[in-house]
Amino acid sequence: MNSSVNIRGGRVVDPASSRDELGDVFIVDGKFSPAPAAGAVEVEARGLVVCPGFIDMHVHLREPGQGAKETIETGTRAAAAGGFTSVLAMPNTNPVADHPGIIAWMAERAAAVGAVNVYLSGAITVGSEGGQLASIGAMSAAGIVAVTDDGRCVQSHDVMLRAAEYCGMFGLPLLDHCQDASLAGPEAVMHQGYWSTLLGLPGWPRMAEEIIVARNAFLAEATGTPIHCQHLTSAGSVRLLREARARGIPLSGEVCPHHIALTDESLKDYDTNFKMNPPLREEADIDALLQGIADGTIDILATDHAPHAPYEKEVEFAAAPFGIVGLETAVGLFCHLLLHCHGVVDLPKLVAMLTVNPARLLGLNRGTLALGAAADVTLLDPDLEWVVDKASFVSKGRNTPFHGWKLQGRAVRTIVGGRTVWKNKV
Repeated sequence: MNSSVNIRGGRVVDPASSRDELGDVFIVDGKFSPAPAAGAVEVEARGLVVCPGFIDMHVHLREPGQGAKETIETGTRAAAAGGFTSVLAMPNTNPVADHPGIIAWMAERAAAVGAVNVYLSGAITVGSEGGQLASIGAMSAAGIVAVTDDGRCVQSHDVMLRAAEYCGMFGLPLLDHCQDASLAGPEAVMHQGYWSTLLGLPGWPRMAEEIIVARNAFLAEATGTPIHCQHLTSAGSVRLLREARARGIPLSGEVCPHHIALTDESLKDYDTNFKMNPPLREEADIDALLQGIADGTIDILATDHAPHAPYEKEVEFAAAPFGIVGLETAVGLFCHLLLHCHGVVDLPKLVAMLTVNPARLLGLNRGTLALGAAADVTLLDPDLEWVVDKASFVSKGRNTPFHGWKLQGRAVRTIVGGRTVWKNKV
C-alpha cells in the first residue's frame, strides 16, 4: 500500500505546534513531509479538520484470554472506525499482563493484526491483586509505557508509594482507578444517592473516589512521579485535582463521554448497559466535570472501552459486569457534548485533549503533525450528523447506552503511518 499521501485544503489543527489554518498536509513514506511526493494518494479535505491521529489511553482489548468479548484485531479495527490511531491497552487480561512474557506476546500480536498503534500498560501488582509489586523494571524493558491496576484499585498506600517510586525510576506514569474498597466494595453497583435508594441497589459514594484522588496527590507530590486519575466522575475529585495542579503537583485526570452524557437516573429501568465502574453520577457532578474541562483542570479525554459478550449483560442487574463500549462513539459524543451542546471547549482544545496531551503524559512520539513524525492523521467532520447504530459496530461489543442517539461530529477517515485504515462510507 502507498504510504505517501497529499491531504489538500482542510483546516489543519495541530495543537502541538499551535497550528490552526487552511492548508495541505504531505506524507511521504509514512512520515510528515514539507513537500509532496510523486504518485502520492490524493485526499480532498475541504470542509474537514485535519488533526494528528487521536489517542485513546484507556482501552480494554480483552486479549489474551477473553476473546469472546474482544480481540486485539477487532478492538483496533473499532479504534480505527472511531478515529483513533493509537490506543493504550489495559493489563486486566487473562492472564493479567504483569510480567514481560505477557507484554511480549501482546506486542507481537498487535504487530501482526493491529489496525492501529497499540501501546501497552503493565499491572502495578502481581495478578492486579494489590499486594506484591509486579516486575515494573522488567516490563519497562519489554516495552510498556505506563502501569495500572485498572478495575482493581490498589488499596495499600505503601504499595502505591513504592509503585510511584519505581515508576519514577523508569520514567513511567502511574495510572489509577480511584476506588476505596472500604466505601465502595464489590457489592456497590451504582452511585449512592436518591436513585440507588429508590431502586434498592447498593451505592458507590463519591467519597470512595475522592479519597483515592487525594491519596494520589500526596504520593505524586512526595515522589515527583506523574500520577493519572482514570475516568473521574465527581465534583470533589475535580476540586482536589484543581488544587493539586495549582500547587504544581504532577497529577492529571481524564473524563469519559458517558460520565458527562448520563446521570444515575438512567438506571431507573435496571438496564445493564448503564452499569459502569465508576458509576454515572448526578447533574452537579457533570457540571463540575465540564467546568474542569473548560478551565484545563482535566486535560485528557478517553473512552474506557470495555466490551462484553451479549449474554454477560443479559442477566439481573447485580450479576452483570461493569462497562460499555466506547471506541466508535466517543469522538461523536465529545464533539456533540463539548463543542455543540455545552460549548466548553473550542476545536483546537478538543483536539489537544485527544492528541498531544495524552502523548506527552505517556511519552509517545505521537499526537503531532510535525515534519518527520510518524504520519498518523484523523480527518474530522465536526458538524456531521449521524445516528449511533450498535448493529454496525466493528467491535465485538454491543453494550452501549447510546444506541439510537443522534450526534453531531464524527471522524471520517483514519490514517496510520500514511495508510488509510478506515474511511466513512457515508
